[in-house]
Order: sequence, then structure tokens, then C-alpha cells
Amino acid sequence: MSLQRRTLNLLLAGTLAVVGASAFDAQAQARKDSLVLGMVLEPSPGLDPTTGAAAAIGAIVHYNILEGLTKINVDGSVTPLLAESWSIEPDGKSYTFKLRKGIKFQDGEPFDAAAVKFSFERAKADGSTNKAKKAVFDNISSIAAPDPHTVILTLNNADGTMPFRMGENTAVILSPKSAATTATKPVGTGPYTFDSWQKGQSITLLKWPGYRNAAAIPIQKVTFRFINDPSAQVAALLAGDIDGMPRFGALQSLKQFQGDKRFTVEIGDTAGKGIMTINNRVKPLDDVRVRRALMHAIDRKAFIDGVYEGLAKPIGSHFAPTDTGYVDLTNVYPYDPVKARNLLKEAGVATPLKLTMTLPPPQYARKGGEIVAAQLAKVGVEVKTENVEWAQWLSGTFKGNFDLTIVMHAEPLDYMQYANTSYYWGYDSKAFRDIAAKYAEASNPKERSKLFADMQKKLTEDAVNAFIFNPAQVAVAKKGLKGLWASSPIEANDIAAVSWATAP
Repeated sequence: MSLQRRTLNLLLAGTLAVVGASAFDAQAQARKDSLVLGMVLEPSPGLDPTTGAAAAIGAIVHYNILEGLTKINVDGSVTPLLAESWSIEPDGKSYTFKLRKGIKFQDGEPFDAAAVKFSFERAKADGSTNKAKKAVFDNISSIAAPDPHTVILTLNNADGTMPFRMGENTAVILSPKSAATTATKPVGTGPYTFDSWQKGQSITLLKWPGYRNAAAIPIQKVTFRFINDPSAQVAALLAGDIDGMPRFGALQSLKQFQGDKRFTVEIGDTAGKGIMTINNRVKPLDDVRVRRALMHAIDRKAFIDGVYEGLAKPIGSHFAPTDTGYVDLTNVYPYDPVKARNLLKEAGVATPLKLTMTLPPPQYARKGGEIVAAQLAKVGVEVKTENVEWAQWLSGTFKGNFDLTIVMHAEPLDYMQYANTSYYWGYDSKAFRDIAAKYAEASNPKERSKLFADMQKKLTEDAVNAFIFNPAQVAVAKKGLKGLWASSPIEANDIAAVSWATAP
């Protein structure tokens, strides 16, 4: 190639770069009342967080379309939302919520105590698939509505976490008139209404003019685009196709965005527990020695460095370091391939032990699965990996059809799922259920603290699952976009708090 032609190409490349950057900046400046966010996972099977288990549902509808009595803020604090206040009886077994007046659902129906009573009774009903049913709603012995603006919840056992629980997406209040169609067309009291769902691509919400504080909300339209491929996330951000990614997955490209003045990068905390789930119902995984062997075979640091670029903390039980009363149990099963092989031998397992590992789309699963499979191979466990889409994972793996899987449990304080013998990992321990029951009944702080630690230790002792990591949250956005959550005490995107900075 001639020097003249090389010079022409370099000039052209520079011109395109400038034009691209200018177009990027112009796009950001022009879009002052709309927003496009990238999401890793698409909600499945629908948009009703009170009947679907996927945290991805709450990431779209919670606080945007559907609201609860309380609100969990980005710092984990709990404040009033549809309830203007609440009070607790001294025994901790009765909560009285005073409701805000003058609020309507987006279908024109009034928000009142009857709607709250309906929503909670629906969550408590036999056959309810609400994932908080056992932990929260089965503990409610009665729901009283003495007047349209008062709800009294009487509990079987005292629960100091009740205000927090009322702010989770499992406790959103639905209109009795439209509750049945929430999965396809959610109707709530929030600042945005459901507009459209292009399956496999995006969901769009529009600002609701009838919202009680509509004048203070700058974003008129928000589109959530589903991009689970890390390289596609990078490309979409660089091209300006999305304005931000609150839970950025392409961490190998993080330094690129940290060094680009067009973007802001924030790193925060989550309540997530990344685990290799083990099906406790199938042989030989029903043997605790085999599960302990799997735990000793996993090098948490290598996983965290390889998948999260070091932006995660190792965990040793189904609890996050952000949980009050967290006990660090990572030293119980240190990486020890020799011990893993000895435990398999002790259990009478002939190697190679052949298992299947089902992997949903996120990079922590796909890339992490490769790392774990290689580690397990070193101790005589031959793993066949199978990649599935999120809907397949929910309809198959989550129904108990698997050997191993890698998944993130994003809900805070979800340890009570281990008391649910029908839950997908198949753990059945009367000893754990007894500790959990005592914890629920205890009112003395010192006793509750001990029992909370005992629950953590019991799950670790039984090696129910291979507890691996608690991830940091990485949020990448165009410069000038304000208010995205940089931490996730729960899986939510509070769009009402988001805005574009005014150009100077």
C-alpha cells in the first residue's frame, strides 16, 4: 500500500472517529426525556412478580409499574411508599399500615385496604406460586381492613424484617380488577405504564400522566433491551444504541469504559449469591460426602478472577456479606483437590463420575461453567455442559430436572427456600427447618443472632450447594445520565429517580 493511500485511510479513520463521537454526544444531548437501558435477562414467563420466580421480572416492573407498601432504597433503607406510615405492637406480631389517600391504579380502580387485603390473600392462597409464600405470607395469620386506609397484619411469629419484606416485588399491590392479567399487561400505581413487549428484544414503558407525582418525573419513555452476550453489550454502549447498563456483564472490557470520558462507571454491592446448585435428590449427589467433594474441588478465587475480574467476594453459605449477621464460612471448604478425591472414594463413587451442568445465558454461568467443569475434571468428575435459554432454565432446571447448574440468587434474605422441601435443589432437613422455625419465633436479639448464624452453618455443614461468590454490581452509562442504581439491595431499576443532566 502506498504512503499516500495509508495517509488517506488514516485521515478517513480519524474523521469517522470524530463523527462517531460527535454523533454519540449529539444523541445523548437530544434524548432528554427518553431512556434505553440494557438488561442481561428477559423476564420469563411473564411480568407478574407475585407469581413468577425470576428476578428479571422485578428489574422491569418493580417501582416502575407496580408498587408495594414500602420501598427498599438503593442503600438498603426502608421508607414508606403506598403506606404513609406503620406501627408495630410490642410483641412484634402485629403491624398496622396507614395507607396513602387519593391513589388510583392505572385502570382507574381505587388503591385502598381492600386491594391490599386481596393481594396478600392471593399470595397466601393454596396453589400460590409467590416465591415469598412460605417465608412471608404463610406467617400472616390474619389480614384486617378496619377502614379503607388501614391494614392490620397479624403474624404467627414475630418478624422484624416485615417492613423490608413489604418492599420486595413479591409484595406489590395489584388491582383486583386486573390482577389476573398482570403477567401480560401489568397494571399498578407506579409512575409508568406498560406499552409493549417485543419478545426476545425489548420492553417499553411510558410515563403515566395520572401518577401522583408525575410532574417531578423527567423520563417520559424507557425501553429495556435484552442483551445477554457480553460483546454485544460493549458494542451497544459504544454505538450509543443503549444509554446505560445497570448490571454490566462484560467485565473484561471495564477498563475501556473507565478510560472513556463519554461514560461513567460505578461499582456497588448486591445481595446476590452465586452458586453451583446441586440436585440433592439424585444419586450420588444425595450423599453429603459427594457434595462436600464438589465444594473442595472449586477454586473460588480462580472463578472470581476468571469471570468477575476480581469484582466479587467468596461466600461459604447462602448468605451475602451485606446481610446483617453474616458469618464468613469460606474456610470450611477450602480449595483442596486431594481432599475432594478422597471424599469421593470414601463415598464409594467410581470415577470418572459423569454429571450434566445446565447453564443459563449470563456470563457468570456460561464462562463460569467452563471454569468449574475444568476444576471438577481434576478430581474425577466429568461434566457435560448444556447451554439453555432463560425460559428453558425456568421451565426445566427450576422444576428439578438437572444434576448441576450455576445461577445467581439475587433476592435478599431468601434462606427460607431451604425450608421448602419442594424447591428445585431438593434439600430436606428437619434440623434446618427447626432452626429456621426457632429463628422466626425468637424475639430476643441475642438469640436471633445465634440462630441466624446456626442457619448459615447448617447449610454449609450439609454442603447443600456449592456456594461460590457474591458479585459487585457494575453500572456503565453515558455521561450525564443520573440516578441509575449502582447497588442492588433488591433487583430493581427505579426509573423515576433517573434523569439526564442539563447541558451547560
